[in-house]
Amino acid sequence: MQPQSNPLTQAGHFGVSSFLLHRRTMNFNLMPAHEADLDGFIAIRLEAMRESLERIGRFDPARAAARLRDSFSAADTRHIVMQGERIGFIVVKQQDGGLLLEHLYLRPAFQRRGIGTRVLERVFEEADAQGLVVHVGALRESPANEFYVRHGFNESSASEWDNYYMRDPKPK
Repeated sequence: MQPQSNPLTQAGHFGVSSFLLHRRTMNFNLMPAHEADLDGFIAIRLEAMRESLERIGRFDPARAAARLRDSFSAADTRHIVMQGERIGFIVVKQQDGGLLLEHLYLRPAFQRRGIGTRVLERVFEEADAQGLVVHVGALRESPANEFYVRHGFNESSASEWDNYYMRDPKPK
């Protein structure tokens, strides 16, 4: 059986894309990742998660790096680039007949500016077009929980450290 292709990583979908940010009128692009980009993604993840993890006494750079390294797939990962600067990344994988939004990180200086919303809207467009559920998890004490609920995710389960959400596809 051949593996299903991920619609969000095919050219013309989640590949190289440009968006106009209405609040700041700046373009950003989603650019393909490569295996050699992993250390840069780890640095962004640590920068983006540091405050939330420190708040609960769980900031451990080695553990955070290992968690990303163990699941990294360049084919499912895109840089979020604005004016030539890598400001974040997103990882979307096929999972159980839906999509798993495994990571969406922006450097703190670029958070709360509508960029994450625009990236998420692109994931929703592709998922809705194919009738796919989108799954995501967030650290329990992270502001990301409010972000995902505000964008239509419903909590489906929780663990000691994380909340898990799902969003059903919207009709075409």
